[in-house]
Amino acid sequence: MAVIDVDHVHKQYGEKVAVDDVSFTVEEGEIFGILGRNGAGKTTTVECVVGLRKPDGGLVRVLGMDPQRDGHELRQQVGVQLQESDLPDKLTVAEAIDLYASFYRTPADGRALLELLGLAGQRSTRYRKLSGGQKQRLSIALALIGRPRIAVLDELTTGLDPAARRDTWALIEDIRRQGVTIVLVSHFMEEAERLCDRVAVIEAGRVAAIGSPAGLAGRLGGEQRIHFRPSGPLDGRLLADLPEVTRVTRTGDTVVVTGTADALMAVTSALARRGITAHELRVEQPSLEDAFVAVTGGARPSTLN
Repeated sequence: MAVIDVDHVHKQYGEKVAVDDVSFTVEEGEIFGILGRNGAGKTTTVECVVGLRKPDGGLVRVLGMDPQRDGHELRQQVGVQLQESDLPDKLTVAEAIDLYASFYRTPADGRALLELLGLAGQRSTRYRKLSGGQKQRLSIALALIGRPRIAVLDELTTGLDPAARRDTWALIEDIRRQGVTIVLVSHFMEEAERLCDRVAVIEAGRVAAIGSPAGLAGRLGGEQRIHFRPSGPLDGRLLADLPEVTRVTRTGDTVVVTGTADALMAVTSALARRGITAHELRVEQPSLEDAFVAVTGGARPSTLN
């Protein structure tokens, strides 16, 4: 069942079109990713979904409600962690939890939530004293204190070191197992591949592609690359003439073959017929990052921030 329905949404600021005819649905219980470069329209789209922005055109329904008309009720059921979510420096973790809990009719147990998020030992710590990872965990706690059915998390792990990022990913997976539907806004391809059931790639305010990370990688990510060191002399034309192969290159003793999804079987069969063994064989499958580059026609995501 779709818990979020975005239908031909349009939003602009003066002459600048931020969101241009965006449509997608989010199913109950899934982690749905919204990917795109900075300025592509991701955050504006999410702000329309949660009622912080009013679309200039199109319809948004969240849990069957209109975020503009039913905003008060919707805020009881949707938790939001925005990209910019700083708290007052002197506010303690416990005070922040108690303050946000007061906004909801049936808040979660704040102590239990801090225990779940690994913040029980920081209850009396002031916000300015928290590490980057602890601030992110607190922002998640504040998004969850109202026992939401949906959690919207915008650029959740930006600025975190790799260890803190992976800890946060494990936490998100735990939250989903508790039945919370998650909308994850990100530009980290590895994050989306690890967490998301489906993703929408937004480019220039439009949905450029939508589907599972694996599905998009296979459909849009291009060709697989096969690296190996042949056990004996190899005429490159033997592999280049295979219909499944588009390119053969050499780097020192290593041969790199680029081709379709069937290239591996074709290459290994051709080598076997010549009595050649492929040593140190390594296959690079198309990734979500490859698909992202294919649909946006731009820089690799790692260069976007």
